[in-house]
Amino acid sequence: MSSAKVVVRVAAAVLAVLTFAACAGPSDAPRAAATASAAAPVTDLPIPPATEFDPGRIVSDDSFYDSGAMSETQIQAFFEGVDCRPVDRVPCLADFKQSTTTQAAVAPGHCAEYRGGIRERASRIVFKVAAACGVSPKTLIVLLQKEQSLLTRPSESGYLRATGYGCPDTADCDTKYFGFFNQVYNAAWQFRQYTEAPDRAYRVGAVDVQFHPDAACGASPVAISNQATANLYNYTPYQPNPAAVADPEVGDACSAFGNLNFWRLWNRWFGDPEAERYPGFLPPCSRLVGGHTCPIPEATLPAIPPKSVAE
Repeated sequence: MSSAKVVVRVAAAVLAVLTFAACAGPSDAPRAAATASAAAPVTDLPIPPATEFDPGRIVSDDSFYDSGAMSETQIQAFFEGVDCRPVDRVPCLADFKQSTTTQAAVAPGHCAEYRGGIRERASRIVFKVAAACGVSPKTLIVLLQKEQSLLTRPSESGYLRATGYGCPDTADCDTKYFGFFNQVYNAAWQFRQYTEAPDRAYRVGAVDVQFHPDAACGASPVAISNQATANLYNYTPYQPNPAAVADPEVGDACSAFGNLNFWRLWNRWFGDPEAERYPGFLPPCSRLVGGHTCPIPEATLPAIPPKSVAE
């Protein structure tokens, strides 16, 4: 599959992404009651003003790639704690299950094997995909909300297009990528692909980034400082314009909110997306710079005996 063919549309309804619905229909009441007894409600953290958004460093590499940031149990508890108000009588993510297919390992440094299962919970799918492709479950959770409001306002269409994968700005979504597991796995696969083959339109360094799919809205250079931020621009190639920064709930006709929403949602649910687990005096590789952990020192690797002539 050519990654160049995959361009993801910007989330159009900012309020739908960042604001919980105020009302629930009769079919929503059982979910709310179950949530109250199953897990503590998710607490919203303060969202910094949009003026603090740095387009060159949306999320740290460490935050983006920390595949062990949440256990399966923690992901399930998070889904149960979100105030979910479904549309179309679909289940909330806390209750969603889907049978999955085995995905073979790609290559060294890329996604490892995903072993399929019968009626896997959404939390298990997110956990296993994050582990297989070396991205944080938080990255995938924020992506699900940013693209389709799937945590708070799940819909039938939202499950089909869960991460916006294969949905270009100028054409209909490619239906072969439809489905929750398909979407989550392919998004993580794509982030890993961007990481392993980083020489593309959006990369570390100074790059012009548009404000909107309409090129007439203009662009400005962004000093992209890490691979995680480059990944987000390759996935959603727009930065917020001054109007979006001034009013991130409204903006103007040239505003694209996708990457600003990613940053705001992460702040809201998980705290500072630029945080790193380790002090600065440790080597950069310990912070998953570029999406990789520290290499194993050669001295600790087992000796490999030379091949015999017969081999």
